[in-house]
Amino acid sequence: MTWPAVGPVTLTGRHVTLRPLRADDADALYECSRDDSVWAYLSYGPWASSEEYRAWLAGAEQSADPVFLTVVVDGEPRGVVSYLRIEPDHGVVEIGHIWYAPSIQRTPATTEAAYLLARHVFGLGYRRLEWRCNALNARSRAAAERFGFSYEGTFRQHMWVKGRNRDTAWYALLDGEWPAVAAAFETWLDPANFDAQGRQRSRLVTR
Repeated sequence: MTWPAVGPVTLTGRHVTLRPLRADDADALYECSRDDSVWAYLSYGPWASSEEYRAWLAGAEQSADPVFLTVVVDGEPRGVVSYLRIEPDHGVVEIGHIWYAPSIQRTPATTEAAYLLARHVFGLGYRRLEWRCNALNARSRAAAERFGFSYEGTFRQHMWVKGRNRDTAWYALLDGEWPAVAAAFETWLDPANFDAQGRQRSRLVTR
């Protein structure tokens, strides 16, 4: 059996839209990512100028794996996510290359982005969705667990990134787990879960 290929796609929610990345997103993405902490755990960046970033984005725009998507909030590019390690022969795909502007971190937009990415691939029938991150990246690890992914182990000395060792923590969410996780996301994302100031009434609980 072969599953459908995961390709460029536009995914729209209440708080965020994910659409195929374009090189002309460079100016907006560069301006909203000038906090070096955005790039701390990625293998590339930060960029010296929007022109330098545009050149990198021009290649990323053409990539079939990873498939890069721009995170759009209130009509403005505010981050990047991707599908990668796409394996249609096995029904397995990973989400990664994730970064968000500080202005949208810890907002409903980033939680909804994770939901939209997962809903799309499980809607295609995929069996397994993976999340990998630097084992030192506590915020990414907490996000994976909050979004319903299960920790499966750490690959020691897995990579050499920016002149230092990277141990990689590995998480996964399976198709049989997705219906319950999806229901938890949808309950949390319901407008009734937020007060007039946009603060959550109840936490996202996926387990």
